[in-house]
Amino acid sequence: MYEYFSGKLIFKSPTHVIIDVSGIGYFVHISLTTYAQLKDQEHLKLFISFQVREDSQTLYGFATEGERQLFNHLISVSGIGPNTGRMMLSSATPEEIQQAIVTGHVQTIQKIKGIGPKTAQRVILELQDKLKKEGPHALISLPVQKQSSSEEALAALVMLGFQKIATEKVLLTIQNTEGELPVEALIKLALKKL
Repeated sequence: MYEYFSGKLIFKSPTHVIIDVSGIGYFVHISLTTYAQLKDQEHLKLFISFQVREDSQTLYGFATEGERQLFNHLISVSGIGPNTGRMMLSSATPEEIQQAIVTGHVQTIQKIKGIGPKTAQRVILELQDKLKKEGPHALISLPVQKQSSSEEALAALVMLGFQKIATEKVLLTIQNTEGELPVEALIKLALKKL
C-alpha cells in the first residue's frame, strides 16, 4: 500500500521514529540498522512495509530498499512475525543475514534472540533460493553511526520486550568491560547476553 514516506523527522529512538508527512505524523517502527543510518537528519525518506493484523495496523520503516526487501522475505517465513523480523535486522546487518541464509549457516541465524534451531533451518530452507536469485548485490553496504547512550539502548531493549532490571544489569556489565560504545553496539552485545 505504501512505498515510502518522505518528510520531517519529529522524533527518533532506536526502535521507532515519528515522521511528519504533509502535516500528518506517522509512528514508524525501525530496526537498529535503520536507526544507525538516520543520524540527525531533519528530512528523511523511509521505505515502508505496512503490516495489517486482526488487532493492529503497523508501519515498519527502512533506510534502504534492500533492508525492506529482506524484512519482507523474513516475515514470509512461517513463525517469523514483524517484531521478530525487526529483531533479526537489529541483531545483525542485512548483509550478514543474507550471507548466512545463502551459505546455509544455521548458527548465525540461531544466535539471534528468539530464533531456535528449527526456525533458523526453516528460514534458510524457505529463503535460500530466493536470495540466491536476487544475487549478492541486492543489499548495499550500510554505514555505522558512532553514537552512544545506555539510556537509549535500555529503552530500545525494553520496547523489544526485555525486562528492564535484567537489561540494566547486562548493559552495566557491558559498559564496565567494553567502555563507552555506540547505541547499536551496546544493543547488539546486550541481545547476545539476554
